Amino acid sequence: MQMPVLIGVTASAAMIGLAGCGSESSDTGSPTATVGSEGGQVEIGNTINYGSVGTTTELDCADGKSLNIGGNNNKLTVKGTCANANIGGADNTVTMERVDKELSVVGFNNTITYKDGDPKINDTGSGNKINKG
Repeated sequence: MQMPVLIGVTASAAMIGLAGCGSESSDTGSPTATVGSEGGQVEIGNTINYGSVGTTTELDCADGKSLNIGGNNNKLTVKGTCANANIGGADNTVTMERVDKELSVVGFNNTITYKDGDPKINDTGSGNKINKG
């Protein structure tokens, strides 16, 4: 059981390093951080970095932010239009309204559903399910 948690934490740290890559939103405010019972969220530039274990919550890409998700056993609903999305960790269920450019999944046994958009899909993990629906 230690391995998935370690992978999720490692993926989260790696994704935070990617902050600011590829977002299309015109939002350019100062970095913000929120940590609570629904996980931790750090927004740098136009990229949202979210990490948690075992939470159910809603995130918002607004109109063109990029999103990095790490952690395990989360059920996430993502509102708005994400320019790019990177999903790490294991056993996450992520439902997204729209992804425009790229959807990358590097974790294990994640289920990702996006409702709209035509992103380039990169699945370099194992046992992931990625669906448009």
